[in-house]
Amino acid sequence: MSGVLPEGRSIRMGLIGLGSMGRHHARVIREVEGMELVAVADPHGDRHGVAGPLEVLGDVEALIAAGIDAAMVAVPTYLHEEVALALCEAGVHTMVEKPIAASAAAGARVAEAFEDAGLVGAVGYVERCNPALLEMRRRIAAGELGEVFQITTSRQGPFPGRIADVGVVKDLATHDIDLTAWIAGSPYAVVSGQVTHRSGREHEDMVLATGRLANGVIVAHTVNWLSPMKIRQTVATGEKGAFIANTLSGDLTFVANGDVRSEWARSTAFRGVSEGDSVRYAIARREPLRVEQENFRDALWGRPSEAVSMPEGVHTLRVVEAILTSAATGETVHL
Repeated sequence: MSGVLPEGRSIRMGLIGLGSMGRHHARVIREVEGMELVAVADPHGDRHGVAGPLEVLGDVEALIAAGIDAAMVAVPTYLHEEVALALCEAGVHTMVEKPIAASAAAGARVAEAFEDAGLVGAVGYVERCNPALLEMRRRIAAGELGEVFQITTSRQGPFPGRIADVGVVKDLATHDIDLTAWIAGSPYAVVSGQVTHRSGREHEDMVLATGRLANGVIVAHTVNWLSPMKIRQTVATGEKGAFIANTLSGDLTFVANGDVRSEWARSTAFRGVSEGDSVRYAIARREPLRVEQENFRDALWGRPSEAVSMPEGVHTLRVVEAILTSAATGETVHL
């Protein structure tokens, strides 16, 4: 890709948005080898005190004027398109926090602009960098589950005060849609959704979604921010057993389809498969946000990279919109 920076050269990074995610990106960018945080911007100031010696600039134009190579965009979702397009026009490589934009149409405009400009454009889906999910995907790709039949996710917890401009589907379910397509190596083909509004806000706060991927894997997502329990779990079930990823702890467990039959009469009822051994893997646990920024750095240097592409971000938004359409119309949506 044209415009990629020389490998090993220090990358002058800018960050716009110093809120709940931006403050973490500021810290991580400073920690990643090969990146230098040289400019930050937020029209609302630095309420978390992360700028350090840097002046807090007022807008994206001031950030560009600081002479940056690349930028991290962590502004509210409705501003993603405007800010990303301004950076693109200035020739700045960019990673945008998920979702890529407020709508699939806006996301497509952003993705097309970066492609046409020959710039690196990425989307910040940090769950792809979770150690449990990385290990799950690696083992599935190695054939340890055999054919994958089903992927289910559960992402539930209390209401986060940081959310202002989107509902639970665009804010949380977008993670599960992205990671499911990534783990299975296939886009979505069909989705159906149910949502409810219980917190008195304009946007939905609970969703149940089911669907089928293009490769035949069936999927289900339970997502809300009205639960007293915080749950972050992904389960992939296949012909050899099931992988269970707890993305809060970074643990991955494999439960095998076994051959041993129970002698206890009440346990011998048909269950589809027999119960086998359960193994919890010892895996390296690196901070997902750091892995995400290293992936972006590698893409900028022209190295092989697992950075999430902008077209992938657009597909995820199309699935999000299809779920909301299904919930509004009561009809299954074919993508």
